[in-house]
Amino acid sequence: MTYQGVLTKMTTEFTEPIQYYLIFASDFIHMNQLLDKNIQLEFVGYQCLSCGLNKPIYRQGFCKSCFFEVPQAADWIIKPELSKAHLDEEVRDLEYEKRVQLQPHIVYLANSSNVKVGVTRKSQVPTRWIDQGAHEAIEIVEVPNRYLAGITEVALKNYVGDKTNWRNMLKNDIQDEDLVVWREKLKHYIPEEAQAYYLANNTETNIIFPVHHYPEKPKSLNMVKSEKYSGKLVGLKGQYLIFEDDTVFNIRSNEGLVVKLSIA
Repeated sequence: MTYQGVLTKMTTEFTEPIQYYLIFASDFIHMNQLLDKNIQLEFVGYQCLSCGLNKPIYRQGFCKSCFFEVPQAADWIIKPELSKAHLDEEVRDLEYEKRVQLQPHIVYLANSSNVKVGVTRKSQVPTRWIDQGAHEAIEIVEVPNRYLAGITEVALKNYVGDKTNWRNMLKNDIQDEDLVVWREKLKHYIPEEAQAYYLANNTETNIIFPVHHYPEKPKSLNMVKSEKYSGKLVGLKGQYLIFEDDTVFNIRSNEGLVVKLSIA
C-alpha cells in the first residue's frame, strides 16, 4: 500500500501509549499500526505550507520568501517574550497575533532528556509535551497572554535548561525527576508580573510512547539527500520515526516535504 502527501507534524492522541497519525490531504495513516513493519520513504518534492508552491523549504515548513512574511514564522513564535499583541502593536499581522497571543498560556517543566522550561498555549497541553518526547511534565504558571509566559520562561532559564538533547531523548537516556520539587525551587524566580498566576497544586503528567526498541546511536535521516529510505519501524517518540537500524526521521523538522510512503 502506498500513500503520498506533504508532511506536517503528526497528530497525536493522549492514551497509553500515545497514538500517532500522519495526515495527508486525502488520507491518514495510523502510525502505531505500522510498528514492526517495513516501510519505504521516498522524497518527491516540496510544498510550502503557506504558498503551496514546489519551492525548497527554508524553515518551519515554509519557503524562504514566506518564512520572512507570514505571521506563523515571526520571531515571537520562538521567542514569546517578543510578543506585542497585548500592547496592540503589530509585528506582521495584528489580527492573527491577537488571536494566538491573547489567550491562556502555560509555562511548564518537561523532562525528555533533562528538565527544561518551556511555553505553550493552554490548548496545546499535553500535545506540546508529546511532541518534545517528554516522559513527564508539569505546569508552573498559567497566564492570560504569550508575553507574560515569555518573560517567565526567560527568567527561569537562568536556573533550568530550555533545550532538549534529541539524541538522549531518543536513546531513552533519561532519569525520572520529581517535577513538583523542581517547581517549588523555581517559583521564587517567577517575575513579579506573573507571580499571581503560579500553579501550586497540580501534579505531574506522565507520558508513555510506543517504542519497541530504542536506538543506541541515533542517525538522522536527510530525506532530500537520501531521496529514498527503507527500514523496519520500531518506535514513535516526540515527532520522530525510529527504525531498527538506528535511523531516525523527524517529521516536524521536515514539514513541507512531499513524500511517498510505501508499506511492505
